[in-house]
Amino acid sequence: MRSSNPVFSRRGFSRNGYAGFNAPPQAGGAANPYAGNNPYAGQAPYADANPYAGGNPYAQGQQDATQAPPYVPQTRPMTMDDVVVRTGLTLGTVVVGAAVAWIMELSMGLAIGAALVAMVLGLVQSFKRKPSPALILAYAAFEGLFLGAISNAINQWVAPGAPMQAVLGTMAVFVVMLVAYKTRIVRVTARFTRFVLIAAMGFLLLQVVNLLFMAFGGGEGLGFRAGGLGVVFGIAGVLLGALFLALDFKQVEDGIAYGAPREESWLAAFGLTMTLVWIYLEMLRLVAILNGND
Repeated sequence: MRSSNPVFSRRGFSRNGYAGFNAPPQAGGAANPYAGNNPYAGQAPYADANPYAGGNPYAQGQQDATQAPPYVPQTRPMTMDDVVVRTGLTLGTVVVGAAVAWIMELSMGLAIGAALVAMVLGLVQSFKRKPSPALILAYAAFEGLFLGAISNAINQWVAPGAPMQAVLGTMAVFVVMLVAYKTRIVRVTARFTRFVLIAAMGFLLLQVVNLLFMAFGGGEGLGFRAGGLGVVFGIAGVLLGALFLALDFKQVEDGIAYGAPREESWLAAFGLTMTLVWIYLEMLRLVAILNGND
């Protein structure tokens, strides 16, 4: 099962139908991109070069007793601690950027510009074959500027206290989904992934149509941003983000189980950050609508 998250779309984070990081390719499946360079896989070309894999290298007849064994770069597999630390760094960068935008009262024009830059950086990283920590942190910084500016605007002009309520709501969704995933109440299967993909495409399509109606027709477009329909649409957005969290948890679990290289933890952090930003924005809009209806 290949993830819908573009961060993981070309990697072997799967147990169903695709090769694992250290597992041999299945019949008709995609080749494992990490099996050939993971020193823990015990496969060529590292099986002979690794001094811990093939016995004492000095015992070989071809090895000069005075010559050191050839250097082989070692890549430690990804662990949960790696994912937690890098996710903390990425989310911390988002928070710092948001705080800067809030304190400086960044204008909405600059905030939209920051959002566009963040979107471009996110797309670039999504299509890169390897994670770039600098690119991921830059994305987080610009995303934070946008979140801080829009949160400050809503707090001042629409619904005072809405950002804090949205933060608490996002944390609650994360905890609930983590518990549901760990207890297997939510099981990520191929059918589950297809459902989330179809729902996400439909949700995004409705948003695009609504924006077009707002741009050319004025007002609230189709009404997805206010009133009862806005509340329903906001709840649907939060639920969809929660389902994407389950997909992210699955990718992290499979990456650790299959011995993904340590650098892949940056991709896990990137995917989790994008999903949490999605949930926060939908939660912020939902809280603003509910407070506005009081």
